[in-house]
Amino acid sequence: MPIRPVRSVPVFGLARVLSKRGICSRSQGERLAREGRVRVDGRVIRDPEFPIAGHERIEVDGEGAQSAASVYIVVNKPRGLVVTASDERGRDTVYSLLDGAGLPWLGAVGRLDKASEGLLLMSNDTVWAAGITDPATHVPKTYHVQVSGQPDDVTVAAMLEGVVDEGEALRAGAASVLRRGEKTAWLEVTLDEGRNRHIRRLMLVLGFEVQRLVRVAIGDLLLGELAKGQWRHLTADEVAALRRR
Repeated sequence: MPIRPVRSVPVFGLARVLSKRGICSRSQGERLAREGRVRVDGRVIRDPEFPIAGHERIEVDGEGAQSAASVYIVVNKPRGLVVTASDERGRDTVYSLLDGAGLPWLGAVGRLDKASEGLLLMSNDTVWAAGITDPATHVPKTYHVQVSGQPDDVTVAAMLEGVVDEGEALRAGAASVLRRGEKTAWLEVTLDEGRNRHIRRLMLVLGFEVQRLVRVAIGDLLLGELAKGQWRHLTADEVAALRRR
C-alpha cells in the first residue's frame, strides 16, 4: 500500500497572523503581543513570533480575533499629513481623516510623504496590498508635479534616460510637460517602481525643485473628482482590476 506524503501545515508568527487577518498592522501586532494583550488558546503570549498553524483561538483584549471583512478605500491625502498610524513627533496623520467612520484597522498601501498629496489606497487586505506595492508587479503610479523653472524636451529625455543619485538609479517610466507658467511648470510623471522621494530627487539632480507633487493614478484607478481630505470605498471592479496585475 503506497504511503501518502504528509502535508505540512503553514505556520506563521503571531504578529503576522494578526496582520493577515486584517486585525492590525504587523508592527502593531508585535506591540500588542509584547504588552500582554494577546491570548492564544487562553494563554497570554508575549512572543510576536509565536508559531500559529491556524486552528488556534486568538483573542486580543479579550475579543476574538477572527478575520475581519476586507475593506478597500481611496483617500485624497492633503499636504501636511503623515502616512502613519501614530507619529512620535505628534504630527497630524492621515488616519485623522477616518475618525468616526467606523472602519476596521486599515493600512496604507504604499506611501506619500508629508509634503505630497493625492491618491492613497488603504486596506486591511495585506495580500492585496502587497501585490500593489511589490516592485515585481510594476503597478504604474502617475503624478502631477509642479517644479520651479522651465523644463524642456531635453529635461524630459533626461528623466526617461535616468540619473544616479546616492548610488541609486532614478528614472521616469513616462514624462511630459502639462502646462507652463511664468516661473513654474507642471509635469505628468509615471513611475513603474518608486524609491524613497524618487521624483523629488530625480528633479533636483536635473536642476528643478519640486513645489507640489500630487499622485493622480495608481494603475487604471484615477483620483478623479474626489475632494481633498475625503475618502470613498473602492468598487468591486476597482479592487479586482488592481488585484489582477
